[in-house]
Amino acid sequence: MSNYSLDFSGDEDFRPLAARMRPQTVEQYIGQQHILGPDKPLRRALQAGHIHSMILWGPPGTGKTTLAEVAANYANAEVERVSAVTSGVKEIRAAIDKARENQRAGRRTILFVDEVHRFNKSQQDAFLPHIEDGTVTFIGATTENPSFELNNALLSRARVYKLTSLSEQEILQALNQAVHDAERGLGKTPATFHDQVLERLAELVNGDARMSLNYLELLYDMAESDAQGYKQITLSLLAEVAGEKVARFDNKGDLWYDLISAFHKSIRGSNPDAALYWMARMISAGCDPLYIARRLLAIASEDVGNADPRAMQVALSAWDCFMRVGPAEGERAIAQAAVYLACAPKSNAVYTAWKQALNDVQNLPEYEVPVHLRNAPTRLMKELGYGAEYRYAHDEVGAYAAGECYLPPEMVGKRYYQPTNRGLETKISEKLEYLAALDAKSPQKRYEK
Repeated sequence: MSNYSLDFSGDEDFRPLAARMRPQTVEQYIGQQHILGPDKPLRRALQAGHIHSMILWGPPGTGKTTLAEVAANYANAEVERVSAVTSGVKEIRAAIDKARENQRAGRRTILFVDEVHRFNKSQQDAFLPHIEDGTVTFIGATTENPSFELNNALLSRARVYKLTSLSEQEILQALNQAVHDAERGLGKTPATFHDQVLERLAELVNGDARMSLNYLELLYDMAESDAQGYKQITLSLLAEVAGEKVARFDNKGDLWYDLISAFHKSIRGSNPDAALYWMARMISAGCDPLYIARRLLAIASEDVGNADPRAMQVALSAWDCFMRVGPAEGERAIAQAAVYLACAPKSNAVYTAWKQALNDVQNLPEYEVPVHLRNAPTRLMKELGYGAEYRYAHDEVGAYAAGECYLPPEMVGKRYYQPTNRGLETKISEKLEYLAALDAKSPQKRYEK
């Protein structure tokens, strides 16, 4: 395997922990099992030393740079690194010139472009001829959606791989690996971890492995040692290092449920200020913002309902925004959705109606489907009367079959959904009352009470 690395910071002992712990093989790589798991095509290709141009798309700390380095190791390739944030034409030309030298010497070159989406169209186009003639194998890393930020010409020459935030268990695996690795990590420094501090750290970093290792290194640097020389790593120290109120947060304890309850009830109570406060408490304590986004979707259905059907779309859009732009900006989108739901008119009519319908299904007999509502795909079924006398609503006045019944005859007159007089449900209520009046006057009632 190649000794070339993306890290050029000198003596290994002085490199940051996150750099020292970078894996060299796919076996050491943590996360992204959807593309690097056993028998996955990319894993097999890398292990065989076959690399191709690719775009690695994912949030910070998900292993984009690391994956490029692993690919270089397997392919015995030299890496030329360019950052779209700090590099210009001069640096790009120098990287291409170096790649040509490698080509003449029979060595492969990976051109790794970090934040590739920050290059404009003409700068992205400049890579194309060197990709096509084999001077470089192109690996671009981006946190933005390549479909929107990268040229079609570049996308057509590189395979896009979507990397996802690491799970808390995967972050914990990376932390434990660093704690116990005496060669690359912190294994030579004895430490005592109190109150499941590593688990709290894993919750705090929102799937960012690099951030978790940076925090871990700071914890070791700032921790005091006991009489036996063991570093004392505590929750209070984590709160100080991370700049977050993490000490009291426990996603398995009472406070977790209390914060969620306060947040939900504040929105139900139409108090946007309280909703923002409790959301900020959860976020600052390390709660996964996507958990809050999921709660908002539930609230939109349970507490807003048809009083404002847009609430569901607002909550879903906030989730989508978070996935596209990441935590910093994405948290604002979730906060916006929380405020919208708090200010929206409230109705639990659908929630109540659904519970009643489920209760009836569980407790009443399973009534037969009325014959006029049955499907009649065969001649025999038609001869048995399936679908007979069904009234096609679009052929009726106002596209409404007045007097028709769509429930079993044993349930005639049953009403589950009873809209409120709030928001859009005011109009819905008026519509249902109008249709009920048509039913009452209709001479074509399906069943007479």
